[in-house]
Amino acid sequence: MDYQNVTLSLPKEVLRRAKHIAIERGTSLSGLLTQLLEDLTRREDEYRKAKECHLAMLDEFDLATKGNITWTRSDLYER
Repeated sequence: MDYQNVTLSLPKEVLRRAKHIAIERGTSLSGLLTQLLEDLTRREDEYRKAKECHLAMLDEFDLATKGNITWTRSDLYER
């Protein structure tokens, strides 16, 4: 894996607390941020794939509307 240096601007208190968390986990601040960003990007990828899968499943259903919705929400709930 290739690495690239980045410059971050963080509030001092956040940086201090993040350093302590990294120490407690036995890693560096870079290592901690790498783990967090890898987890974030993995979850986003999984969400995108699940969303695409579910939208594809919905396309298979025929709701007999042919793309035209002729009612409003209030029409459905009139008593």
